[in-house]
Amino acid sequence: MAPGRCCGRGPLSRKIEDYLEAILCVAREKGYARTSDVAKELSVSPSSVVEMFQKLGQMGLVTYRRYEGVTLTPEGRSIAEVIAFRHETLKGFLSLIGVSDRVSEEDACFMEHELHNETIEQVKGLVEYLERSPSFKTEFEAFLKTRQFKRDR
Repeated sequence: MAPGRCCGRGPLSRKIEDYLEAILCVAREKGYARTSDVAKELSVSPSSVVEMFQKLGQMGLVTYRRYEGVTLTPEGRSIAEVIAFRHETLKGFLSLIGVSDRVSEEDACFMEHELHNETIEQVKGLVEYLERSPSFKTEFEAFLKTRQFKRDR
């Protein structure tokens, strides 16, 4: 998948991808996704969410029923799962190299839309390898401390 492309569909905007991912995350957590839940997840107004739900419905990515919430169509779910995988992979990598939770969340959210699938797959492989390496974390933390010490001088 090239940036902005998913599942054989033409380019999708970051905003659309963010909404699909948010719907998936809320539904996984609560079992359903309502306007207010998605608005809270994305820090946007409920009216913006309704507008996007309608647009996503016209695109065939969700089924939206006023007052009942939204469900992902099979195509919408497929796209959302790809975006969520990309996000989780990148966040895992950033956390592994010592980036704070807040920054790793923000950066993963940005990078998930920009990197090619090949890059994501290689990052995933690297994360899996490093997680299996018992000495990596302690050696890397020690390296970072010596690097910081040299910088502070």
